[in-house]
Amino acid sequence: MNEHLKDAVVTPDRIMVVGDARIVRRDRVVERGWLVVSGGLIAEIGEGAAPPGATSFEGDMLIPGLIELHTDHLETHIQPRPKVHWPIGAALQAYDLQIAGSGITTVYDCLRVGVDGDNEDVAGDRVIAVAEALGRAGAAGALRVEHHTHLRCEVCSHDVIEALDNFLARCPARLISIMDHTPGQRQFRDIEKLRTYYRGKLSMSESELEAFFAERIALHEANSDRHRRAIVDRARKAGIKLASHDDTTLEHVAESIGDGVAIAEFPTTAEAARASAEGGIAVMMGAPNIIRGGSHSGNVAAVELARAGTLDVLSSDYVPSSLLYAAFELPRLVAGLSLPAAIATVTANPATAAGLDDRGAIEAGRRADLVRVRHGAVPVVRGVWRGGIRVC
Repeated sequence: MNEHLKDAVVTPDRIMVVGDARIVRRDRVVERGWLVVSGGLIAEIGEGAAPPGATSFEGDMLIPGLIELHTDHLETHIQPRPKVHWPIGAALQAYDLQIAGSGITTVYDCLRVGVDGDNEDVAGDRVIAVAEALGRAGAAGALRVEHHTHLRCEVCSHDVIEALDNFLARCPARLISIMDHTPGQRQFRDIEKLRTYYRGKLSMSESELEAFFAERIALHEANSDRHRRAIVDRARKAGIKLASHDDTTLEHVAESIGDGVAIAEFPTTAEAARASAEGGIAVMMGAPNIIRGGSHSGNVAAVELARAGTLDVLSSDYVPSSLLYAAFELPRLVAGLSLPAAIATVTANPATAAGLDDRGAIEAGRRADLVRVRHGAVPVVRGVWRGGIRVC
């Protein structure tokens, strides 16, 4: 028996049968359900007593594999301490295992292109080396999770277009986000919050902070508009989906709609989130925002958007395990929100936003990306399958 499938019934044609599961479907929870997987796809779903030989899930929940469109956590493994570069292959294996153990079966790994003042050590050729190593490991079957690249482009960076062109000439990308972290606007419109952030991150004095802010503002004035246009043009030509980042005003959202943005990452105000939703853009917020009860930057709380009906997608951002935790917290925090609707923010909705039509729901014919969860005070991942193969 395949070691990865030790908790499932396996026959020569790779059939897996499970029963006694609470199956979270799009519109309801099947309280006592069973499921058959064949050839990597969900073949059949039923209620009541399972077929003979099924493995009991003992009342645990069965949900679709989580889909993560924005996580910066890979950088933590590549550079675990300032100036410390971990071997890429070892870093990828540790990261991939952590992602799988969080119930994520599809992940968009965020990599930054362009030097923006605090990422010099994880930029340029090293970013390309990481992406190439991910591609090789995936092709060799050495990864548990399906990985795609999400390029984060800082429009103020002097070399972002050159770096973007170099990356796309050598590696594929599935999503590009357009970022502008200029002091005094978007995520960092609260200058005092920004001072606190950089004091901790870069250990700067007040005079150094003032000089750094002045430099960033000058770069914004010189580069942001022309670089944004160039990034949008390259994404359109390559057929790569676009995400906005930290939209704050109606003007920001109008620009995103005009650029053909598909996903609004972390809008900082309720009005920007509402305008994005009305413009057909999927609204993404951070799962840590849900867990912590608000934004670490002092911006709009994700739960406020959920209550207003303008939250579509959750992202783990910097804590992979927060994705599952936040999805199970949402029904407790938002009156009238069902568990299936909450789970959709980490499964069906990101699948739709990213154009991944073969996964994201427990339906016959969908890819058998599945997570077994025991739900208590904190949800516990008890098994993860990708394409019917147990990976964690």
